[in-house]
Amino acid sequence: MTTPTVSVVIPVYNGVPWIAATLDSLTAQTLTDWEAIVVDDCSPDDVAALVAAWPDPRVRLIRMAANGGPVVARNRGVADARGRYVAGLDQDDLCRPDRFARQVAYLDAHPDIALVATQADQLVGTAVSPMRYAIRTTPALVRWMTWIENPLVWSSVMIRGSAARALDPFTRPDLLYAEDFDLYHRVTAHGGIARLDTPLLLYRQHAGGISKRFVATMEASATRVLTERHAAVLGSSSAAVAQLLIRYNMARLPVPDRATLVMLGQALTTLHAAYLADHRPDAADTALIAAETARRWRAICRTAVRYGTLTLADVTVASAPGILTIRPLALATSAAIGAVRRVRQTFAA
Repeated sequence: MTTPTVSVVIPVYNGVPWIAATLDSLTAQTLTDWEAIVVDDCSPDDVAALVAAWPDPRVRLIRMAANGGPVVARNRGVADARGRYVAGLDQDDLCRPDRFARQVAYLDAHPDIALVATQADQLVGTAVSPMRYAIRTTPALVRWMTWIENPLVWSSVMIRGSAARALDPFTRPDLLYAEDFDLYHRVTAHGGIARLDTPLLLYRQHAGGISKRFVATMEASATRVLTERHAAVLGSSSAAVAQLLIRYNMARLPVPDRATLVMLGQALTTLHAAYLADHRPDAADTALIAAETARRWRAICRTAVRYGTLTLADVTVASAPGILTIRPLALATSAAIGAVRRVRQTFAA
């Protein structure tokens, strides 16, 4: 049996509305040496029959004996993967035609990189729009962003088969819906992580998607990932800081008060200094990391000011030159909206 260049692993559950378009996007790949391992997690719909009858022999179906959830199903598929590289893909997302070719070329040319993802566009119905990830990245920036958020779309990820097989388990079932975020930290023991800045994936958003239905579980698991990651740097405060990062940076909730914003700013500053000391990025990467972190800080402040939970004075006190740079005038419109909201809340009370 020949070894394909890429094994793409697709867990499915009630995937009839989506899986045909997803498999069609694989058929359209310019790199044709791939296998697709579709793992049916005991779906009550007819997705298994649909995949079993799929005319492309590169598509293989595995049926789980019992429903174990997406992490268990994905790990089962990876265990069967024969490819030199293993690609992630969810049942409802679509690959652009040159995704596999460009990721394989990158990994072939960068033996120090264990995992490469791509930028993604968002697909809502038939409308395609950019996602709010960093526009330009380097491996140093991507690794820093894993310290404060999940910077990659799982369905865009490709990992070396050797690294995938060295991870035990491949993804951790006890970190459901943030198992990919956890993997990005664990895989660095086997090489760097990177992202191609061209959107080579369409990330489908719909009411039945996991990111919409299991927000609380996802946030709890992501908080645990960052708590474990930062324990050595932050000690006993790592859990509290992880919760701040998940709620106000990743979930984009409005910071409720000045004290919380100050705490978050201090945590970002501490983590940023620790990352620079640990990894010693060059001048260009250091500047890119600072700029992207400052963009996150501005978004955090803008959200709170716009929702009326903080004032311009609050964000000015919590900000400082460098990665916490803020220009109060740039928040004038948000401040005006926030002031109106505060007045309405006062009268409503």
